[in-house]
Amino acid sequence: MQLQKIFFLLVFAVFFSLSADAQCAMCQAVAETSTKTGSTVATGLNGGILYLMVFPYLILSVIGYAMYRHKKSQRAQLGPEE
Repeated sequence: MQLQKIFFLLVFAVFFSLSADAQCAMCQAVAETSTKTGSTVATGLNGGILYLMVFPYLILSVIGYAMYRHKKSQRAQLGPEE
């Protein structure tokens, strides 16, 4: 039960978090300059950063789900506790 609460909290935090435009200093300078000239480089740069950020969360989610399934199968093999 506790594992389910933690899982849903993490899912909520990942999918319903506020958008953040965090970049390194060089990327920020390029983005600001391109925005002033009317280019869409800043939007693409932010999209790329978010795309790269998804994979660590995805990998951790898969590992967490595999651990959950493993523990669940171990409990099922032990039978009901008395």
